[in-house]
Amino acid sequence: MTNPGSDGADAGTAAIPRTHLPYPVVLAAAWSACLLLIVAGAWVLGQAVGRLSVILAPVAIAVLLAALLRPLVDRIPARVPRAAAALVVVVGLLLAILGALAAVTTQFATGVPAMRDKLASGTDSALRWLEDGPLHLTADRLQEAVAQSRSWLEGHSQTLAAGAVHFGHTAVDAVAGLLICLVSLFFFLYHGEKLWEFFVRWLPRASRGHVDTAFRHGWGSLGAYTRTQLTVAAINSAGVGLGALVLGVPFVVPIVVVVFLASFVPIVGTLVAGLIPTLLALVDKGPAIALAMLAIVVVVHQIESHLLQPLLMGHAVALHPLAVILVVTGGTYLFGIVGALFAVPVTAMVNTVVRYLAARGGEPGEGIVPERDQVSGPDGDDDDEVAVPASGPASR
Repeated sequence: MTNPGSDGADAGTAAIPRTHLPYPVVLAAAWSACLLLIVAGAWVLGQAVGRLSVILAPVAIAVLLAALLRPLVDRIPARVPRAAAALVVVVGLLLAILGALAAVTTQFATGVPAMRDKLASGTDSALRWLEDGPLHLTADRLQEAVAQSRSWLEGHSQTLAAGAVHFGHTAVDAVAGLLICLVSLFFFLYHGEKLWEFFVRWLPRASRGHVDTAFRHGWGSLGAYTRTQLTVAAINSAGVGLGALVLGVPFVVPIVVVVFLASFVPIVGTLVAGLIPTLLALVDKGPAIALAMLAIVVVVHQIESHLLQPLLMGHAVALHPLAVILVVTGGTYLFGIVGALFAVPVTAMVNTVVRYLAARGGEPGEGIVPERDQVSGPDGDDDDEVAVPASGPASR
């Protein structure tokens, strides 16, 4: 006799036939599983990048600088050893950075005492305005506010001390990052071609040609972006610096340097950096000059947003301004200032690579995904070396 409960158990554990599931449901489930795996992989990659940002950020900056300076190294005569040419370019870049820092430090050293006196007098004027102005704050209330501020500082002394220690660690990380960046830049300029060929060898043999060509297109897009953004940053810093010089705002050289560096964050960098000369003008020259300085910053920002970015950057990278705003916002939210700096160049390079691979993948017999029998690991055969295109950078 059969067990009466066995049929129910077998029916309960039996798999549902696929024919009972509509095809759209199966397709949606498959896509959902793939998207979940992709999102999980992206999350793991983002966590790894965040943990290793002290190392990865200097290397990424070195990649941007290599894309900018590689043509300069290639123009040095062939009779000069490649190592010497790369070293000269790196040392020249370091001297330019040290020169800018020296100019900024010198102007700070000469201008801070006078600014301190004006800040003290401006504070006294502000306190008088609080007493005699529309707020009518009495001296007792002001003293109470000062006492509350002091008590807050005393109560948060440990937090402030921890912040000072964190600043010290940040300074040490900055020095280490600078060394990593310079060393990486030297090797990218010296052995960049060999390093790239070593990386391509780890790809399946059937995909090496397409991936190599696609990333060379992406490298060209990255170089075009870097050179164009350098031009935009120079124009922005010159406009704001000239306006500050005409209005007599102090610390013109530091203003130029800060605006130049902030301009590498598209759309919003110049506007945020422009708050510094506006505040300096308010402290040193008063509200009227501060409003004039703010107007200059807004005009420069509008020129960048509506003229320089569409005309210059539109030819360098095929990215819509809305895409630029979204990737900068997302990069800032995920990785802070480092994400804001690298969001656009990474997106531009990925866009170029994906568009090329998608176009090549559509041709019959030339897909980028190899067959199973064509997959192979890294090898050292000379016949399988990735050939440098004739139009690519020459390797010496």
